[in-house]
Amino acid sequence: MQNRIITISRQFGSGGRTIGKEVADRLGIHCYDSELIEKIASESGLSKEYIKDRVEDAQHKSWLGNALSSGRDLETGLSTQDFIWHAQRKVILELAQKESCVIVGRCADYILRDYENCLKVYIHASMEKRAERIVKVYGEREESPQKRLKDKDKKRKEYYRFFTDTEWGQADNYHIALDSGVLGIETCVDILAGLYKTK
Repeated sequence: MQNRIITISRQFGSGGRTIGKEVADRLGIHCYDSELIEKIASESGLSKEYIKDRVEDAQHKSWLGNALSSGRDLETGLSTQDFIWHAQRKVILELAQKESCVIVGRCADYILRDYENCLKVYIHASMEKRAERIVKVYGEREESPQKRLKDKDKKRKEYYRFFTDTEWGQADNYHIALDSGVLGIETCVDILAGLYKTK
């Protein structure tokens, strides 16, 4: 029997990471978020700090800009970001083969797009609710939280588009999209845990 996987893509400040961890706790399975950084570091040989700073960065918005960028290996033609992507992909595919789990971010929904027993989730919320959350829960500065949200979402969108050639947040990439600002964290957890058990 195939392992059951939940992938969670999320807007910054929507509580997607919290939802992922609580769903995993409820189901008695692992949630991989920051833990993925350690595994990618081990696979790639790069430091956790280096990967953490670059894991959602597309060096350039266009494939041409990335192709012409400096820092490519002369033998393989791969940039460091390409190298991280391949390590990330390998780690996520291996996790899916190894155990049932929740995977937060890292384009896991795309990487596991052909994996039959995978529930692909997108968590979003209004700008107002997310701004409130990143100040109260994340400890962000109260000055211009909206700018921080827009910048972070823009980076995620560009990274996702570059490596997947699809649109981050587009409905047909996911099985379900939940508005955590309207439903609340606990209700989102209830819905996803229920879907996991009945899938």
